Amino acid sequence: MRDIQNNLIGAFLLAMMACVIGCEPPPDTHPAADDLSGNTVAVLITEGFQDEETLYPKEFLRDRHAEVVVIGPTVETVTAYNSDQQVQIDKAVADVTVDEFDALIIPGGQSPGHLREIEEVVEFVADFYETGRPIAAICHGPQLLIAAGIMEGKRATCFEGMSDELIDAGAHYEDSPVVRDGNIITSRIPDDLEVFSTAIAVALVDHIEPPDPTLPPPTTAPPPTTPPDPPVIE
Repeated sequence: MRDIQNNLIGAFLLAMMACVIGCEPPPDTHPAADDLSGNTVAVLITEGFQDEETLYPKEFLRDRHAEVVVIGPTVETVTAYNSDQQVQIDKAVADVTVDEFDALIIPGGQSPGHLREIEEVVEFVADFYETGRPIAAICHGPQLLIAAGIMEGKRATCFEGMSDELIDAGAHYEDSPVVRDGNIITSRIPDDLEVFSTAIAVALVDHIEPPDPTLPPPTTAPPPTTPPDPPVIE
């Protein structure tokens, strides 16, 4: 009987260990992340984008009622590098401002390598980062964040083959499905798209605009003063 009990306990422990090792925790959620009404998100691509990394977040956010606008160097139809999938660029970067968007997504593929050669695109990314709003890049997307000069000291991930580029830019590389450091969200590969997209939705919900540096700081009432003690008359 004792041997049977020991065998049952051993089998139970092995099953628990297998679950701990093989089961990934569900992505973080937010009570309001399923309704992103009122948010406008830019997806920045050009020729040679990765199809899944562009279409999955785009549809994920639209399903949650966010407006998604595809932006790029020019208004045109561009083709993925890994399929025949085509996407229409809605607006040119030169014709939009960072204030029009609540988040910016940079898919991977060959697209980021082309975009980082275009000065006005790199400046747009750098300016968007300064707003404090979520900026998300997957796979080779961080190449554009590196070109914008915003990765030094940041925790981030990417496609493993370009991890040296992140490290050389002063970032702290992590081999994780998604990494969020401040307003920067990074991810690795198409297999991570669910947690990547969920992280963007959560960031949109919990983002708080930084104070406007051009406005004077709020005034505070001076502390109450205690009247001096009356003089002692002897």
